[in-house]
Formats: sequence, C-alpha cells, structure tokens
Amino acid sequence: MNRIRLQTLLQMGLTAVLFVGGYFFLRAAYHLAEPMPFTQEIVLVVLGTLATVLITAILLNKQTEVELTKEQNVKFLDLKTTIYLDLLHYLEGLFHQPQITEDDVVRLQFLTHKLAISASPEVLRRFQNLLQIFSASVGDRRLDHRERDDLHDALAELTIAIRRDLIGELDAAGPVSAEEIERRVRANNAATAATYDRYQAT
Repeated sequence: MNRIRLQTLLQMGLTAVLFVGGYFFLRAAYHLAEPMPFTQEIVLVVLGTLATVLITAILLNKQTEVELTKEQNVKFLDLKTTIYLDLLHYLEGLFHQPQITEDDVVRLQFLTHKLAISASPEVLRRFQNLLQIFSASVGDRRLDHRERDDLHDALAELTIAIRRDLIGELDAAGPVSAEEIERRVRANNAATAATYDRYQAT
C-alpha cells in the first residue's frame, strides 16, 4: 500500500515537473511564433492537449489506486469473516459433543493461528479470555453446566468484538448506538442461558 502511494506521489511530481517545463517551453515557442498567428494556434492546441492528457492520467492513476485499495479491503474482510465463522462453527460443535477430544484441542490450536492473521486486537483479547475458561474446563474432558455458562458469557463478549470489527462503522452510522447493541447481545445470551437452564430442570 505504501509502495503504491509512493509511486503515485513520484508520478505526480514528475508530471508536475514535465508540465511546468513544457509550459515554459511552449510559452517561449508561442512568443517566438508571434509573427505567425497560425503557428501560435498550433502551440495553444498542443499546450491544451498536454494539459488534458496529464490531468486525465493523474485522475486515472488515482482511480486505480482507490479501486485496488477497495478490492484489498473486501478480500481482507472476506478472510476475517470466514475465520470468524469457522471459529463459531467449531464452538457450536464443541457444545454439542458429550466429551472433548484431542482433535477438538488440535483444531482449536489451528483456529488460534488463523485468528492471529487477521483478527483485531480486541477480538484477540476476548478470544484469550475464552481460551482461559476453556483451558480450565478440559481437565475432565467434559463441559459441565457452570463451564458452559462461563463459555457462553465469554463467547457473547467475543461476538460483540467480532461484530465491532466487521460492521462497527455501520453500527456507528445506524440509528441504534453501539452500547445498546452490546446490551442486547448480552441480554439475548442471558435469555438463551435461562432457556437452557429451564430445559435441564425438566
């Protein structure tokens, strides 16, 4: 990205030098051709054509840079979204299993490495909290009721961070504040936990 910006600045600098030098050259040629009006008109046409070409080249170059940046941002967002969804699918499968296996732990290690590629610092911090709870829960290779609740609470905080990373700008521009969205996420998590508790009690 910095290389593209540096290249653009260099091209703009060279273009400015060429344009200024060409202007003075053509201006001198214009005055030299004063006895011949037709030649003066040709010089003016050349000067106008050069100015149009240079301005068009600068605009096209800037447009290309913007399109490249936009494409890179879209690809990076797709990568982050894919990794986040992989993590959520993994955790969903973990909660469905009666026992934690070695494959589960190994897959979590690789998901941790994937997150390191693109996750925001806040997501990494929230994920670390979840890992600490998970690590303390694998002693008996099962997730009891309290451990599940703790993991769901940590997961709710993680999903808040993921949402902020992916669509935080859209939330900031929306009619509902980010704080209200986070409150609703935590409330929904508490509601589903209470539903699970009632189900277990029957």
